[in-house]
Amino acid sequence: MTGVKELAYVVYEVSDLADWEHFGVTLLGMQLGEKIDGGFTLRTDEKAHRWILTEGPADDLARSGYEVESAEALDALVTSLRDAGVEVTEGDAALAAERKVERLFITQDPIGNVIELVVGLADGVEPFHSDTLVGDFVTGAGGAGHQVLLSKGVTRETYMDFYCGLLGFKISDNIVEELAPGIVADLMFLHCNPRHHTVALGDMPHPKKTHHFMVEVTDIRDVGMAWDRCLAAGQPMEMTLGMHPNDHMFSFYVVTPSGFSVEYGWGGLLIDDATWEPKVLDKLHWWGHAPAGAVAEQLAAGAAKLPPMPGPAPEGAL
Repeated sequence: MTGVKELAYVVYEVSDLADWEHFGVTLLGMQLGEKIDGGFTLRTDEKAHRWILTEGPADDLARSGYEVESAEALDALVTSLRDAGVEVTEGDAALAAERKVERLFITQDPIGNVIELVVGLADGVEPFHSDTLVGDFVTGAGGAGHQVLLSKGVTRETYMDFYCGLLGFKISDNIVEELAPGIVADLMFLHCNPRHHTVALGDMPHPKKTHHFMVEVTDIRDVGMAWDRCLAAGQPMEMTLGMHPNDHMFSFYVVTPSGFSVEYGWGGLLIDDATWEPKVLDKLHWWGHAPAGAVAEQLAAGAAKLPPMPGPAPEGAL
């Protein structure tokens, strides 16, 4: 296998490290990895890190680290990219040590997203532990999770040639839905392992490079408890609890301190390439996943129709 096998880690440039540590550890249940120069890392499994947070004004995705199977596969992938006219540079020993990988090369997708192609992401010194979760995060062969990236006017043919033709991703499915008159979400979902999708790309109205990153948990109770923690903390919600028709993920979307979202989910579909047939769907959501503001208005309207609660009995009344 010479293509990408998983999304190993993501790097975000964020303006408020303290808010992010509270968000990742206290609300989402991740483990603080280590403090680094100008930031910190977060763990969701035995790996040294899955998220790297560095301080800066962008409040957006900075880099995506995709892992390949072996050093030989990495060399072959780099050769294929260069033969196709894609610029690739090797990261130095200092960057490899910082990322805790054996080797890495740096390139860009046609949209301008910086990609680190790596091999040998190290395990953490200590076993993974969450003070919050009932179960665990789902990683393993599926990697860190999935991310949705905005195409920013780059044609589908161009980014598909890169992700499928060069990095080795395969099509899972395509969703096209008119969100409002004249506003269409048109996303391609791609996989490189059994996880339904590791990356999705396409047109959606969104100011960031990334719309969201998805973390999955093994116990459905952890979705409900994370939902409660985020609500109690007053963390903005993008979408309420719901389920997708393509990957069957039961999840909610919470807005990060940087303005993009995290999808927090359970029960994602696994793909068997021997039997899977890509399809086109017309809805992003089977049910739920409603905008938080609209649901708040509906709840308020319903509460206004409730009969008044009885007050305390007058003093001395039986």
